[in-house]
Amino acid sequence: MPTLTDGGHGRASGLVDVLDRILDKGLVVAGDIKVSLAEVELLTIRIRLLLCSIDKAEQIGLDWWRFDHHFAPGKQMLSAENEELKKQIRMLQRRIAELTRRRSAPSLT
Repeated sequence: MPTLTDGGHGRASGLVDVLDRILDKGLVVAGDIKVSLAEVELLTIRIRLLLCSIDKAEQIGLDWWRFDHHFAPGKQMLSAENEELKKQIRMLQRRIAELTRRRSAPSLT
């Protein structure tokens, strides 16, 4: 059975070390799958896989999971609530403007 030490030198090896390095540095796998019939391309699938820690992903500018509604379902409800509040604010602003115009209009009596 393999051990986590390499020859007694105290160096970690094995799956744990490999995963640690991959998550720290990152690993990219890229490929394309093309389906053609009679030299006519029917389908292209582009596959890009990035394997790294969340800290590393944020460090390189990847944070799509924060905004994807599949991973953050509450965002969609917050967005709808935000839009509703914006509509209410616009309505209140129109109402205030209307009341201000009525007050400042000279009376004809």
